[in-house]
Formats: sequence, structure tokens, C-alpha cells
Amino acid sequence: MSSERRDLLRRQFDLTWSLFEYHLERLQPDDFLWEPPATRCWTVRQAPDGTWVPDWAETEPDPVPVPTIGWLSWHIGWWWDAAVEHANGRVPRPRPDVTWSGDAHSVVTWLRELRGEWLAVLGGFTDTDLEATARFPWQDDPARTVADMAAWVNAELMKNAAEIGQLRLLRAARSEA
Repeated sequence: MSSERRDLLRRQFDLTWSLFEYHLERLQPDDFLWEPPATRCWTVRQAPDGTWVPDWAETEPDPVPVPTIGWLSWHIGWWWDAAVEHANGRVPRPRPDVTWSGDAHSVVTWLRELRGEWLAVLGGFTDTDLEATARFPWQDDPARTVADMAAWVNAELMKNAAEIGQLRLLRAARSEA
């Protein structure tokens, strides 16, 4: 069954992913925890038990801290994992249970695996599926549909990919100076 909306969302996703992949394939291990020159920065920190814990606040601070690539990669994994689970009718893991490995290669692999999972979900959507109410990421807004959620995934990934790209470029420019 063909769905013009699904196909449009897929083309948009493919464009977004190609822009993200441009940066993913160029990331170096030291890029992930590099902190940009900022008064407030969010990153992932290794706990005494060896796990990596992202900085977090239940209420977003103002101003918003500048994130590291490590934090952004965890953030993408967290929200994308939740989107896949919701789209598959499952309850997502709680935020603290979505962990960051601390290994650059594993992180990139994780994000690419989430891409594969999302493509499987997106490819299975019918027009009826796309018109259904989506509870994620809006909670209880009955006006938001699965199509809205898929478009949000594209937009959120584009935003986060641009942030990672900008941080990667900034770090590279600073190391050349």
C-alpha cells in the first residue's frame, strides 16, 4: 500500500539523515566530551560505577546550557528510542535507563541502529496509522497524529544534527588556531 504522506516523510527523513551522517562519519572520539567555551555546559559524566550519566534538569534552565556532542548523542538516543517504542505500541524505557556507552564507535553504531529501527517503523505506516492520535511527544493532545510525530522526529533529528555539526566544526576550527 502506498502512502504519499509516508513517502514524503521518508524522503524528508532521508535528507535529514544524510546531513547527520556527514557529521557522524567525521566525528573523532575526543569530539564527544569536548566542552565549548561557555559558562554553562551539559555533558555526560562517568559515575563511580562506570556508567555515563547525562546532565539533566526536570525544568529546562534559562539560559539553556550549551550541550556537548556526547550529551546530544545521548539525547538523540533517548528521544528516538522513545519514539520507536511509542510507534510500536510499547512503553518506552524511563529516561534514566537510556544510557550512553562512553565509546565513540558504540555511540555512532547505536544511532545508526536507531535509524534502522525508525525506517522499519516508518515503512510500515499506512494512511490510517498516520491519522491516529500520537501520545508522543505531546502527551495528551488529541490533535497530534502519528504523522505529526514522524515529522517531529525529522525536525528534532535535523536540529540535533545541526548542533552536533556546529560543535564539531567549532572544535576543529579552535584546534587549528
